[in-house]
Amino acid sequence: MVRRGVQRLMTARRVATLPEMPLASGRRADLICLSQKGEFSIVEIKTSIEDFRVDRKWPDYRQHCDRLYFATHPGVPGDIFPLTCGLIVSDGYGAEILRDAPEEKMAAATRKALMLRFARLSADRLLQAEWAANPLMIGPRVTAALPDG
Repeated sequence: MVRRGVQRLMTARRVATLPEMPLASGRRADLICLSQKGEFSIVEIKTSIEDFRVDRKWPDYRQHCDRLYFATHPGVPGDIFPLTCGLIVSDGYGAEILRDAPEEKMAAATRKALMLRFARLSADRLLQAEWAANPLMIGPRVTAALPDG
């Protein structure tokens, strides 16, 4: 629910989003966003106070983005989230940025690697969705090359 609202907000802002993206560090971003300027934001989704308190991995995301946000729903108090990160509140139908995230520019080499990872994963997911929508597109030779095939 939270992710869907954030994705709708980002789409309205002409920002591309990709959920559950594995990062070079081995972590997985809940939602990574790519702006028209080529800037990356990571949105870490937290659905409860306990969800935030037990998570100690979120500082690692800073090395993989220009801005780091937390997103939650109206039932979670916003004051539990650090002021050094942005804050988004979502109800599933939409979202609002309550606090913008400070910019911390990534190194050029990190940006290039992340851009390539984002592009390849997006293309792979689009192809999988296309094949799922039209199973006749998958021939016997292609099926063997699929990750689960």
